[in-house]
Amino acid sequence: MKKLLTLLLSFLLLSSFTMDKPAYRLFKGSGKALTYEKMLKELASADVVFFGEQHNDPIAHWLQVELAKDLFRLHGSQLVLGAEMWETDTQTALDSFLLGQLEEPTFLETSRAWPNYATDYKPILSFAKANKIKVIATNAPRRSARVVARESLKGLEALPAQEKQWLALLPIAVDLELPAYKRMLSMFGDSHGTSAVSAQIVEAQALKDATMAHFISKNLQKGQHLFHLNGAYHSDHREGILWYLHRLRPELKVMTISTVLQPQLEDLAKDHENRADVVLVVPESMTKTY
Repeated sequence: MKKLLTLLLSFLLLSSFTMDKPAYRLFKGSGKALTYEKMLKELASADVVFFGEQHNDPIAHWLQVELAKDLFRLHGSQLVLGAEMWETDTQTALDSFLLGQLEEPTFLETSRAWPNYATDYKPILSFAKANKIKVIATNAPRRSARVVARESLKGLEALPAQEKQWLALLPIAVDLELPAYKRMLSMFGDSHGTSAVSAQIVEAQALKDATMAHFISKNLQKGQHLFHLNGAYHSDHREGILWYLHRLRPELKVMTISTVLQPQLEDLAKDHENRADVVLVVPESMTKTY
């Protein structure tokens, strides 16, 4: 009996040291588990892939680089990257840096790079630079978004033509009945989620979505494949950017990835089903970059 207990204790100790601790898992939107290889095959067939990230999640940023490498292996010079992290009026600075004509400190200042650039976006930009991959700045200039948040979309009408060139074509239609925008209204609005201030905040979000869709459509040439990085809220449930892009280019095949956090990785939580074509599940305890 003592020998049996010793064996059992040894087994339990061994099990504790061999327990698998996956850093992420992939699922289809339906909840079915998905391998990286299968995901890559499906994503490679799309004209546009939206990678919806949590901005401070290291696993999402690592996987973005890995996917960029594999999509480049498959598409070569036909691969184009796009990023919410750079605003449309910084395209010249972005181009100059990728061509080696601008030193990094100057680039960071002139392109208004996000504070987490070094940890989260430098790796994929370095890969693009090394392989001469075009990167499209797609986000609306933040000064224009502030105008909308203050004055509504009507405030854009007073902007000079030089400023309007960095935005989606005006006037911009906004469907406040889209679930994502309705959730924003309830988050920022009064008890009914319909205050003027909350509507203006949602319109500022719509300006970003519409502008990203416009510059994706404007820059994507026939035969090219665009891999776009953005916050998950901009592409979840095929709303946000996708709603505007479909109005511009309904013929495009578009696929989406969304990054979510869960306490367990065995199954996809019901709340996350159908959030995207592919759902990247990361442990809630994962280290954050900021």
